[in-house]
Amino acid sequence: MKNLNDLKKELYSIDGRGYNSYKSLAGQYDFNKYILSIDHVQGDPFAAPSRVRIIMDQSVANIPKELFDKEHKRIAVQDFLTRLFYKNIDAYGKRVFGSGKSGLISISKCPQEILDRTSVIISEKELQVRIEVGFPAKGRSVLARELEKILYDFLPQIIENSIIYNNIDKDKLMDRVRLVEDQIYIRHELEKRDLVAFVANGSILPRESGISTKALKDGIKFGSPKGLEMTFNTPNRGEIKGMGIPKGISLIVGGGYHGKSTLLRSLELGVYNHIEGDGREFVITDETALKVRAEDGRVIHKDDISLFINNLPNKKDTKAFSTENASGSTSQAANIIEGIESGTKLFLIDEDTSATNFMIRDDVMQKLVSKEKEPITPFIEVVKPLYEQQDISTIIVVGSSGDFFDVADTVIQMDSYEPKDVTEKAKALSTGKILNRITDREIRINFNRVIKKGSIEKGPKGIKIKTLGVDALDINREKIELRAVEQIVDSEQITAIGYIMKYAEENIINGTLNIEEVTDEILMSIKKKGLIDISGNGNLAMPRKQEIMAAFNRYRKLRV
Repeated sequence: MKNLNDLKKELYSIDGRGYNSYKSLAGQYDFNKYILSIDHVQGDPFAAPSRVRIIMDQSVANIPKELFDKEHKRIAVQDFLTRLFYKNIDAYGKRVFGSGKSGLISISKCPQEILDRTSVIISEKELQVRIEVGFPAKGRSVLARELEKILYDFLPQIIENSIIYNNIDKDKLMDRVRLVEDQIYIRHELEKRDLVAFVANGSILPRESGISTKALKDGIKFGSPKGLEMTFNTPNRGEIKGMGIPKGISLIVGGGYHGKSTLLRSLELGVYNHIEGDGREFVITDETALKVRAEDGRVIHKDDISLFINNLPNKKDTKAFSTENASGSTSQAANIIEGIESGTKLFLIDEDTSATNFMIRDDVMQKLVSKEKEPITPFIEVVKPLYEQQDISTIIVVGSSGDFFDVADTVIQMDSYEPKDVTEKAKALSTGKILNRITDREIRINFNRVIKKGSIEKGPKGIKIKTLGVDALDINREKIELRAVEQIVDSEQITAIGYIMKYAEENIINGTLNIEEVTDEILMSIKKKGLIDISGNGNLAMPRKQEIMAAFNRYRKLRV
C-alpha cells in the first residue's frame, strides 16, 4: 500500500496534464490515522464526482461496541455519523478553484427519517465512510494543487471531527441511540397490544409547508382522545402516552383542512424511525403499512384482481389481468392485491386519491345499475373480510361518505388538528345497509406470478441504472414510474432498488420464483452480507420489501 507522500508525488507529476491523468491515482493510501481509498475517478470534470472511501480502524475511531451491538443501534450510529459528516463538510470544506464539479465534497443528505445506509458502515473491526469528491480541473486539465488542498487540508479536518469518538458530541450520539431504542420498543409492542399505530401526545404533525419535511414552528401539539389513550413504558424515556389505533378498520373523518391528511401522512412515514426535533419521533406505525391509491396509466402484469373486478364486458381474464394503461379502479385494485402479496398488515388510504367507483357504490346506484351489470366489487364490501380472514387492517381518510361507518371499528374525527373518538356517535348514525351486501365468500388470490429470466433487460453495456429523484428509476432507458409509491423518502432508496433489480437478474431470477420469493431471496442476502454487497460501491439507502416489489410490478418490460 502506498502512503500519503506517494500520493502527493503522483499528484505533482500529473499537474496540468489531461484530466484522464487523474485515473493513475486510483488505489489506497495510508494517511496514518486512516486509509484513503480512491475507488473510482471521474472521466471528466463535469461528470459524476469521483468515489472515495475513508477506512479507519476501530482502534482510532474508538466507537464503543455497546453503541452498535444490535441492528437498530448500528443503524442509529451510522445515521448520526453521516449527518455529522455532512454538517462538517459545510464547516470545513472550502470551495476550491476549478471548472465543473471541481472541489465538491459530498456525502448522503439524510431526510428526517433514519435509514440503513452505506454512507457510513461500522463494525467491530473498522469504520468506512463513502463520499464523493469532484477532482479539480482548469478546463479539462488537472489542478493538482487544488486536489491537494482537499485531500491534505479539508478532508482530514472533516474526518477528525466526524468519526473519531473522542472528538464528537458523545451525549448527542447516545441520545440518538436511546431515541431509536425507545422507538423500536414501541414498534415491537404494537403487535402485542393488537395495535397498528401509535401517536404520542405532544407530537407535532403539521409541516412547515407542502414541500418541507420540517415540523411547523408553533404547530398544534397532538393530544389523544381519552378513549384511545394508552401508555408505553419505554426503556429510556419512561412513560410515553398517546393515541393507539387498534387493529381492524379505522376511519379518520372531519372537515376540510382540519388535519385528516396530515395525520395519515404522519402514519405513512411512521414505518420509519425519525430524528429528534422532527415532531413525529413517536408516531409509530406497523412497519409493513402500505399507502395505496389510484394510479391511472400504470402497467399491470397478470395480477389476480378478481377479488374486486369480474365479468368484464370484453371477457378479459381478471384472474391474470394485464394492461399497459390501467384505469383508476383497476390500478387501485392491483395496488391492493400487490400489497397483500408483499405481506402488508395495514393499508392506508385517502379517499381524495382513490377511484370513487373502486371505493364505494351506494344503494341508489345499485338500484339503477344492478350488481350483475357492474363488474366492480367496491372496497367497502371487501375491507371487513380482509381483516377477518387475512388479519389486514385498514385506515381510511373519509370526507364524503358515511356508508363506511357500517364497517368501521374505530372512528377518529380531526377537529382543528385535535383528534376526537367519535366511534359511538358514528355507529349510532350507521344504517347497516353495507353489512347486508358483504358476502361470505372466502378470499383467495393467486400470487404465483413467476419472473422469467431475462426480465431485467441488458443493454450493450449491461444493466445501466439511473435514479430520477424519489419519483422514478431508469433501467437501460426504461423508466419505472414510482411517484405513486409514496413512502419512499430518499433518492438513495431508489438507487438501491435499481441495484436490487440488477442483482436479482444476475443472481436470483431463474424462472421458478415468484415476485415475493425473488424479493425475499434478495433481502436474505442483504441481511447476511450487507446492503453494500449488491452494488460494491456508492451510497445506497435501504428500501422496504413493499417498495422493492412495487418497482418490479411497475417495470413495463417485466416478463411473468
